[in-house]
Amino acid sequence: MTLRDIMKYIESEYEVINLTPCEVCGGDYQAEDLEIVLIDDVPYDICQCSCCNCGHEKVFEFCAPFIEDKNLKKIKRNLN
Repeated sequence: MTLRDIMKYIESEYEVINLTPCEVCGGDYQAEDLEIVLIDDVPYDICQCSCCNCGHEKVFEFCAPFIEDKNLKKIKRNLN
C-alpha cells in the first residue's frame, strides 16, 4: 500500500465514525484514542470514541491491512 492508500483507508474509518450516531442520544462520536492491536495475529485499528452530547463511549474496530509483515513483527515484540 502506498501512503496515499493508507491515508484513504484511515479517512474511511473516520467517515464510518462520523456517520454513526450515538446509540444513546443520537449525537456525534469524537475519536479519543487510536491504537493498533493484534486480535488472533491480525492487526486492527482500534478507535475509542465518546459522544459529544452525552459522553457515551464506543469502540470501533477496523481491520488494518496497511500494517506490513515486517512492522507486524515489531508490534508483536512490543506487545510481549
